[in-house]
Amino acid sequence: MPTSSRPIYRFAPSPNGHLHLGHALSGLLNFEAARHTGGRFLLRIEDIDIVRCTQELTREMLEDLSWLGLSWEEPVRRQSENFNDYRATLARLDDMGLLYRGYLTRSEIKAHVAASEARGKPWPRDPDGVPLYPGDRAVLDAAEIEARRRCDAPFALRLHMKKALARMGRPLTWREEGSGPHGENGLLAAAPALWGDVVLARKDTPTSYHLSVVVDDALQGITQVMRGQDLFFATAVHRLLQALLDLPEPVYHHHRLILGPDGRKLSKSSRDTALRELRAAGHTPAEIRAMVGLR
Repeated sequence: MPTSSRPIYRFAPSPNGHLHLGHALSGLLNFEAARHTGGRFLLRIEDIDIVRCTQELTREMLEDLSWLGLSWEEPVRRQSENFNDYRATLARLDDMGLLYRGYLTRSEIKAHVAASEARGKPWPRDPDGVPLYPGDRAVLDAAEIEARRRCDAPFALRLHMKKALARMGRPLTWREEGSGPHGENGLLAAAPALWGDVVLARKDTPTSYHLSVVVDDALQGITQVMRGQDLFFATAVHRLLQALLDLPEPVYHHHRLILGPDGRKLSKSSRDTALRELRAAGHTPAEIRAMVGLR
């Protein structure tokens, strides 16, 4: 893993649609922080979804970032070219006895949760509002689980959260420099248990965001993770994986989000906030900076 006395920042967009103003803010903040601190700025392409993340969208994304005024070191790390790194990390976690296959489909999970809540028993949800995984045995009998295993049915490879926390045996924290809470001495308590048994890979995809971001940050020597407030609570999962795998701990900075007229964070389907659409309408990079609240 690279080591450097200079801070190393990264911007890691996913080319599954055109970049919007929220991406512009995050990219500019990282780029300028690296410049002002004498650090390095890396670009990472998070394209584990090889169906939606096309070569054309990747090319257009790089054009938009260059037009905005960003420049980065080469080569650019592309996740789709490094699946073996994620497989190797999964193997390490599996050797620790921390992974298991979950065979429940999304519809089965939804039906189980709905039935529980219909009986007046609220189902626990993660910080993003997604119901926690109930476990296969809560829905399927042993024969059905074995049948799905034998026929190699679709599955999600999940982290056994209870075992992972027991293996740690100590509280986890992270250092936060963003505009939110900072805790004592800038340290915040990490609560990965809120996420339940998170997905780290699937049968047809050798990694998830949680796993790949931790592996990539370590391999690239990232020291400063500056990203949107929507990923604030996910940091707890990332700190757990870093600790389990003896990986370096970056300093985190979660920045404000750019919200749409409805008060929600922007999505790539919002054509009116897409950089490509704004470029075509004649806006300049300086105007984009003003739109996201930067000088």
